[in-house]
Amino acid sequence: MRSRALLISAAALASIGAIAALALMWRPAIAPVERPQTFDSVQRQRGARVVEAGDCAVCHTRPGGQYLAGGLPLVTPFGTLYSTNITPDPQTGIGQWSLPAFERAMREGISRDGHFLYPAFPYVHYQRMSQDDIADAYAYLMSGPAVDSPPQQNRMNFPMNIRPLVSFWNLLFLHGKPLTPLAEQSQAWNRGRYLVEGPGHCAGCHSPLNLIGAEKSGENLAGGSVDGWDAPSLLGMAHRANPWSSEQLVSYLRAEVVDGHGTAAGPMRPVSLSLARLPAEDAQAIAEYLLSLPAKTAINEIPSASAEPADRSSGALLFASACAGCHAQGAPMRDIDGRPALDRTSALQAASPRNFVKTVLEGIPAEPGQPGPVMPSFAASLDNAQLDALAVYLRHQASPDQPWTDLSATLEALRQETK
Repeated sequence: MRSRALLISAAALASIGAIAALALMWRPAIAPVERPQTFDSVQRQRGARVVEAGDCAVCHTRPGGQYLAGGLPLVTPFGTLYSTNITPDPQTGIGQWSLPAFERAMREGISRDGHFLYPAFPYVHYQRMSQDDIADAYAYLMSGPAVDSPPQQNRMNFPMNIRPLVSFWNLLFLHGKPLTPLAEQSQAWNRGRYLVEGPGHCAGCHSPLNLIGAEKSGENLAGGSVDGWDAPSLLGMAHRANPWSSEQLVSYLRAEVVDGHGTAAGPMRPVSLSLARLPAEDAQAIAEYLLSLPAKTAINEIPSASAEPADRSSGALLFASACAGCHAQGAPMRDIDGRPALDRTSALQAASPRNFVKTVLEGIPAEPGQPGPVMPSFAASLDNAQLDALAVYLRHQASPDQPWTDLSATLEALRQETK
């Protein structure tokens, strides 16, 4: 009798556990609606600003594709995702989404039909946005042209190809709520905090991630990695050996060339171009907030060990032939187009050579219709030995007492990543 009672109890507990798991992994669909058409121009303009601040086009517009129609591959440690169509097309986009469905996706990561969205979509940060901003973004997106762009099939590895498992990730890490201003801080500081921690989701790139792709607790904005680039720490920017001023940071955020730090490249380039389209006071607010953050040792700012002196003559020759026309002292492009002195750029002053090497390999491509400097790719014209020599020479100009000791390994790794 006792064995039977134990079996019945175990079965009951298992049933309760199964029901709880199903409840956790299931979300209802929200009924489709006819595409709303009743938004006024002022709300659409506010929504355009929110969408720009949220970098929506950076992920939801593939190169050569139509605006916000999706299809951009997002490579993660768990497989490759393709961004979705967020134009108001009723079949392949969000044209049948109501405002409650859109808000649920933004705050909870649940699609209109009830399936879980992967946290590469930064709903962990968007949940901190105000209800008014989410409504304005919805108005703007629903007012745009509808594009027929069916979603591409994601290629996620097991077990992350089982979408309902995202519910357990949410249980662990989805705990935020809309931000409220701090009375003791200025209006600009609060606006900057909101943009950084809410729509701008800066921590998504600039924080280290744990083994299951969530931001490490206590490491907010302490530096991370994205698409093979180091996303530097945003802490203590006003108190470094080469500190940032407010004017420098505002210009950098708006895709300009900044003396002493260079210009945004890699994944930060399209973000800075988006910020350049926003009112200048938004970049000023972000700068005020970031420059107030205290310093903390970041994962990608560990000082390099010293190394034996290297022969820099070949690097000097390579600089003269490949770089001096734009970056040497007295080069015409320094005046005409604001090209920086390379030893005064953040990439060459960083503890890791990764961002410098990535910039040389990939260049800074032209963005059609966008202002800003352009730099050619040298991936095909310089081999690893030449890149090594050039980097050794330029790093000596920037930080003579801290040569890069991991340069060769970084070069080889980045070449393999490119392949």
